[in-house]
Parts: sequence; structure tokens; C-alpha cells
Amino acid sequence: MAGSLFSFSSPTVRKLLGWKQGDEEDKWAHKAIESLEKKLRKRPKALQELEKSLSCPGEPSECVTLPRSLDGRLQVSHKKGLPHVIYCKVWRWPDLQSQHELSHIDTCKFAFQRNLNEVCINPYHYKRVESQPPSVYLPRGVTLRSPFVKPTPQWGGNEQGLPCNYTASYLDNANTLQPVCEQQPEVAVPTQVPQYTAPAYNPTLSAQQLTEIEFQETEYWSTITYYELNCKVGDPFKAYHRSVIIDGYTDPATQSNRFCLGLQSNVNRNSTIESTRKHIGRGVCLSYYNGEVFAECLGESAVFVQSRNCNMMSNFNLFTVCKIPSGCRLRLFNTIKFGEALSEATKQGYEQTNELMKHCIIRLSFVKGWGKDYHRQDVTGTPCWLEILLHGPLQWLDSVLKQMNSPTNPISSIS
Repeated sequence: MAGSLFSFSSPTVRKLLGWKQGDEEDKWAHKAIESLEKKLRKRPKALQELEKSLSCPGEPSECVTLPRSLDGRLQVSHKKGLPHVIYCKVWRWPDLQSQHELSHIDTCKFAFQRNLNEVCINPYHYKRVESQPPSVYLPRGVTLRSPFVKPTPQWGGNEQGLPCNYTASYLDNANTLQPVCEQQPEVAVPTQVPQYTAPAYNPTLSAQQLTEIEFQETEYWSTITYYELNCKVGDPFKAYHRSVIIDGYTDPATQSNRFCLGLQSNVNRNSTIESTRKHIGRGVCLSYYNGEVFAECLGESAVFVQSRNCNMMSNFNLFTVCKIPSGCRLRLFNTIKFGEALSEATKQGYEQTNELMKHCIIRLSFVKGWGKDYHRQDVTGTPCWLEILLHGPLQWLDSVLKQMNSPTNPISSIS
């Protein structure tokens, strides 16, 4: 219990712990409260205002502020985050993922978004917002198809055309990517590109002339399949919970939020696979909230991930493989950004829209990477890897494709 675990804490810290949400033995939350108490020790009025806000959440309260650091973040037990996010997570929403889920109330004078020298960390000066993916609108009776398949750019960087590699670092709550190399890969544009004719689409069409296709949540948000080299191993795992842990251990209990790879058997397993499996350890945590998918490396060995949606958001080439070191987290998918890309693709044609299916598939390798910086060229050359299918976006894409005409490219049995 919190009382016995933190019996050496000051009376103020023990009192503030009484309002903590989530796991009673969360040491990180205790460290966050302890750090805050030290910062506010010389400002008793601020501590009193914080206690008033926590004890009477429905009543108006004043701002409780901390000086804004140079990078805007606060470090708690070797983990950095934005201060208002940290204390909203401690006292209100334990599953809070990022600042994008928070909006300040109108009366908050020192809200983080105001970019002042002081930052309000009063958790009741913020409210949680639910981001709604935009609907996709298709014109009724209008042909949405292109006369040909637009060439896909191939990214340079090496003769073999292998994916470039980047390393993710925990820079901020937006999960910024830190590149391994300074230079961005260049795009090799085809010398002769056929003239692309945009389909007949009129954005000024009335509501009666448009078909609205909304995003719908699914029963489980993803299916996770485990592979060793190019061999599928075991049954796919269906993710019902918002957070799912995939580790290398051997718990035989059936848990809907844990996928133990140590239990999976494969008669074709070689010594490299056996050795890699031993290093999966705590593995990775995949979480889904508010339309976003995150991956956090829990084990001591890094994981490597390829997500086209992530690369699109980071302005990387679509085939980039990102390394997530131990203790770091990376945003893999954003439904709103996908919806914007889907809406734009429908104006270009069936082929471009269908291509977005690849944005809904994420591949993640344990311990071993692939790409131009590694001798493995493809994910199927890595010993232990996952394929993650995102059901909500795939279902959304399916609903859109059903409303579109088939591609016009001729095809036959000998083509």
C-alpha cells in the first residue's frame, strides 16, 4: 500500500499521495509528487491552493505554477515530460498519453499553451479532449478514378534501395524523431512522369450530393501476428485493451492485455532465433488512445518499427525503419492524419486510395534491425517480428473503397 511503501515521505507528500490516481504502488507518481513538493516548499500558498483544488475539484481554484524550463519539460526519475501532463496523469488520468489530449480552462492564466514564463500544473485547470477523425465525403454519381497508376517515388541513399534508418528519442510528448544521420534521403523522381489528370471533383457540392463516411471504432483495435523470419508462429493476438504488452516470457495464463512470445513454439527455429528470443525480455507496450497508436520499448534491447503513417507525419520517406531504444516511446499512427490523407486520396482515384492500406499495417522487429544500416534487407530476414493490423482504419478504408469505382487499368490472365 502507498502508506507503507512511502512511510519515509514528508507529511505533505503523504497527503498529496492520497489523491493520486492509478496504481497504489506507482513509484514514478510518488517521485513526481515528491519533486513538486520540494519546488513548492518555499511557496506555502501554492501548496495550499493545490490541496484545495485536489480536495474540492468542483470549486474554482487559482493557478499553481512552476517556472518554465528551457525545453518546457520536467524530469522525474530519469523520464522527461511536460509538467502539466505529468500532474494531470498523477491526479486525474493515469492513461494520459500526450499534451494533445489536454485543453486548458478559460480561467487558467498560466496554461502551458500560453507560453509564459510560468506553467500552471493545477490538474483541474485542464480538461481532456477527444479528437474526432474527420469524415470522408465522396461525391454521389461522380467517377473517382485516375487513368493510370501514378508512379511511386523510390527513395535514394544506397544502391539497393533499402529503407533508411532513424532512431527515436524521448524528446517531448509529441515523440519527435531524432535522425541517426543528419542528411535527409533524396527522392529520385522518374525522368518521365505521365501527365496526371485530376478526377472530376467539386468541393462546392451540396450536402445532398455528398456521401459521408465516418470513422467507426471496432471491437478490438488491432490484430498482432508473430513471425520468425518469414514463418508465422502461433495464433494472431486480438487487442481489446487500450494497452497491450508483448514480451518474451512464458506466462500460460490467458490475459487479454498480454501476449507472451516465450510460449510460442516453432519446429523450424534456428540458433539465431533462439538467441534473439532470449533478449526480448520485457518487450514492448503498444497502446491505443484517442485515435493514436504508441509503441514504448520496455526491454533492455531496442525494437525497430516501420510505419508509413509515422513516417508521413515526420516527413520521412515511407519506407524508413525507426529504432526505439529502451525506455523510449514513438507515436506510430494518428487517425486524424490518416483521415486527411484518405480524404485527399479519394480525389486522386481508386489506386491512390487503396495504397493507404499499407498505412494501416505496422511491422516491428525485436533486437535486430533491417534497412540500409543493417545486413538484413527486409523485415522477413529478422529473427523475431510482429505484424500489427489496425482494424479501425482498415474498416474505414474499406467503407470508402466500396463507394468508389474500380480501377481503369486493363488486366487479364496474361498481364
